[in-house]
Amino acid sequence: MKFLDLFAGIGGFRLGMESVGHECIGFCEIDKFARASYKAIHNTEGEIELHDITAVTDEEVRAIGHVDIICGGFPCQAFSIAGARRGFEDTRGTLFFEIARFASILKPKYLFLENVKGLLNHDRGNTFKTILGALDELGYDVEWQVLNSKNFGVPQNRERVFIIGHLRGERTRNVFPIVKENAKSDNQQPKIEIVGNTKNPNGTRKGTGSVVYNSTGLVGTLLARDYKEPKQVAVQDGSIEPKIRVKEATKQGYAEATIGDSVNLSHPNSKTRRGRVGKQIANTLLTGESQGVVEPDFRIRKLTPRECWRLQGFPDWAFDKAQEVNSNSQLYKQAGNSVTVNVIEAIAKRLKIIEGEG
Repeated sequence: MKFLDLFAGIGGFRLGMESVGHECIGFCEIDKFARASYKAIHNTEGEIELHDITAVTDEEVRAIGHVDIICGGFPCQAFSIAGARRGFEDTRGTLFFEIARFASILKPKYLFLENVKGLLNHDRGNTFKTILGALDELGYDVEWQVLNSKNFGVPQNRERVFIIGHLRGERTRNVFPIVKENAKSDNQQPKIEIVGNTKNPNGTRKGTGSVVYNSTGLVGTLLARDYKEPKQVAVQDGSIEPKIRVKEATKQGYAEATIGDSVNLSHPNSKTRRGRVGKQIANTLLTGESQGVVEPDFRIRKLTPRECWRLQGFPDWAFDKAQEVNSNSQLYKQAGNSVTVNVIEAIAKRLKIIEGEG
């Protein structure tokens, strides 16, 4: 199917979609540095290229022509627990309605959207209700699921909500729930993933009360390669199983970490941040250089930009191309802002299967 890549970033949606055979016809990205990486990675010759989505006229949207899918990880800072969570009061939050504008004109069969998990409960659920209402008015039945990147072959604990809109009258069956097969536990309790939709099994529309729960879990081992000499920031505590103690904003005051664990290096004096140590898995990548890993000599070093891109499922060849046109600070930012390619690929595969059955 042909898709349009909105809020394209460095092309995480595109890599996942193209990996199963979908075709990109154009992209939109306002950040010139992200756009440079995108164009270095992907063959965009002859494609529609848009920059500031708010400056694209309705006539220009109509000129795009036929698309089957609109993809978009619309800016999430307005809904994230890491930010002020002002939602639609924040101009970044209103950018969702640009997706709605494109959808109202192009009427693609599917909408494939991504955002932070906090979108679901922002403003006691009213923000998400507004989004569902807007899509309903445009003629889309909606389903969604919270998926964690750690369950898709990358060692990063990153929960995001993925939203599929089906143009009413053309829907076959649901994309969600997606359950990864042969998942292995890392001795943690399986995670409850949230799944929902706005349609009854018999095809009639309804509210957001339909929720399905399924249990999944999988983590990998954090790779530590291509690193610089680390800075000593913690001391081995001499226990039988070698560990280091990392200052953490908890009642205990510290967390224990061992070789291969990740450590969040940001906000060292925060009284509210939690989860500073990831057991053989990275915490959610942010846009700064805030992730560290425990080395065999029990030093902690920050992850390299290449490792951050790997944690988002990007192949090294893609990173190499982006590295030629961008600084390390931009590469860190781009990794933190991206979607995880592996998760996109899994959903894109389901879309292809369902479309083949239609």
